[in-house]
Amino acid sequence: MKNTVVIKGNKYGMTVILDPGVPFETLLQDIATKFEESTKFWGSVQMTLTLAGRPLTPEQEFSIVNVITENSQIEILCLVDQDANRIKRCEKALNEKLMELAATTGQFFRGNLKDGEHLESETSIVIIGDVERGGRVIAKGNVVVLGNLNGSVTAGASGNEDTVIAALEMAPTQLKIGDCVNQFTEKGKRLAKGPVTVSVENGELSVKSMKKNIFQRLKFN
Repeated sequence: MKNTVVIKGNKYGMTVILDPGVPFETLLQDIATKFEESTKFWGSVQMTLTLAGRPLTPEQEFSIVNVITENSQIEILCLVDQDANRIKRCEKALNEKLMELAATTGQFFRGNLKDGEHLESETSIVIIGDVERGGRVIAKGNVVVLGNLNGSVTAGASGNEDTVIAALEMAPTQLKIGDCVNQFTEKGKRLAKGPVTVSVENGELSVKSMKKNIFQRLKFN
């Protein structure tokens, strides 16, 4: 029997190699069977997904992700794109969005905030880089880190508990929103896998994995 779907795992996720000569609807059935049969092997996990072997439309990519999640306990965090031109377009769109945010808020910082460095903002701030252990950020609005957050961050510094802290990876030493503060003594321990948001709920800091686009979740003002 011809193997039309090949799965290759790596430390970050999986690559699914698809036969280019099989009708797409047949391929979807083969993907469903493959993941249903291997569900015990993968278990309940979150991972990235790379699709290879044949060109796909966005609608076809969406169908494949749905088939995988419906026939396994895998949660696809994101699709890793192999199209260099599309990656450049996405990066351009992201930079344009960041510039739009900067015009609205007047604050964004490009670069890594290192040990001993201190950054303050009178509004919300977007950091394009990492907040390293020993780095400190204080903002009266939201704090978004498009990188790793390993240092200390305060949002809503004027007492605003409706603000949010978000990062692509989060293993902080301290988080504070308004008057709510949490200290983290275990070095390098991530609060969750992948992108994370922290907000105040019932008077305490609540950590949630990010399921939606970061810019849809946050209001900058």
